[in-house]
Amino acid sequence: QVQLVESGGGSVQAGGSLRLSCAASGYSVSGRFMAWFRQAPGKQREGVASIDTAYLSTYYGDSVKGRFTISRDNAKNTVYLQMNSLKPEDTGWYYCAAPARAGWLGYPLSSHEYTYWGQGTQVTVSS
Repeated sequence: QVQLVESGGGSVQAGGSLRLSCAASGYSVSGRFMAWFRQAPGKQREGVASIDTAYLSTYYGDSVKGRFTISRDNAKNTVYLQMNSLKPEDTGWYYCAAPARAGWLGYPLSSHEYTYWGQGTQVTVSS
């Protein structure tokens, strides 16, 4: 059974940092894309960052480029999202996602590419 468990969310003031973790079980992150999505109240789920764990290519949503960094530790089967210079508009629930198959994804920031989802971790950024 595939499980993705996020942690690291919390409340922070604008300009602060948080590091989210996504621990996978029943699933190997090695050789597969992994991604972070977020959803703010009343808004659609948004692709934040994705990483091709085979070749270390990374992809970011325009709103987080230069501030967020996605990384992974294959030995720990964990993916991370380092979030710096946080803004109030970064507030929302953050979800880890994994595809059903290994290999290339055509749209690494599209939720349609992903099959498995974590339960989410909440991030609140105050001004």
